[in-house]
Order: sequence, then C-alpha cells, then structure tokens
Amino acid sequence: MPGRIMIVDDAAFMRMMLKDILVKNGYEVVAEASNGKEAVLKYEETKPDLVTMDITMPEMDGISAVKEIRKKDPQARIVMCSAMGQQAMVVDAIQAGARDFIVKPFKPDRVIEAVKKVLGN
Repeated sequence: MPGRIMIVDDAAFMRMMLKDILVKNGYEVVAEASNGKEAVLKYEETKPDLVTMDITMPEMDGISAVKEIRKKDPQARIVMCSAMGQQAMVVDAIQAGARDFIVKPFKPDRVIEAVKKVLGN
C-alpha cells in the first residue's frame, strides 16, 4: 500500500526529482518543505506516512528537524537524504531517529527500496 510522503530539501530541483520518482511509483506527495523549520510545521499539518529529509539546509538542518518531529511524533518515519561524503552526519541522523538514508544523486530503485522498507510495504 503506497503512502503519503513529505519531501524536505532546500533545492527545488532535488524535491522535483524525488517527487517524480515517488509519484511514478504510486506514492502521494502531500507536502514539500525547503528547510527544517518549515518541515516541522508542515509535518504537524499533513501528518505524512513518511518524510524524506535533506541534512544540510538553512534555518534548521535536517538532524534538528528529525529531533523536533520525533519529539512530537515518536513513530515518525523519516528517510535521510545525504550527499556523498556526509556519512558522519547520516550516523547522527540515524541516532536522532531516522530509519534509513538515500544518497544523492538519487537512484530511483534505491529511493523506492528505502521507502518500502521504512513503510513496511
């Protein structure tokens, strides 16, 4: 069963790429945010089944946003998106409560694999 997903990335191009991959695979993108602060607010509004979260963003980074979202919803399912060479930050994100991660540039198969794994479908 596909799910409702929120995409968080400060780059509009990355959000568009992810949205394209997800929609083509039957997922519904219910919200997009361009920074962590916006992500926390939109999470509360839309209650998505899953969030894809960039790590490096203005205003509030992805790791801080994961912590904020998980404070409000300990069951939140979050997949981190990282650029090559951000492995240490991915570890921090997993410790903060992220369930998986995908690396940019996105490979559609890996994105869907991570989403399915985290959603349990």
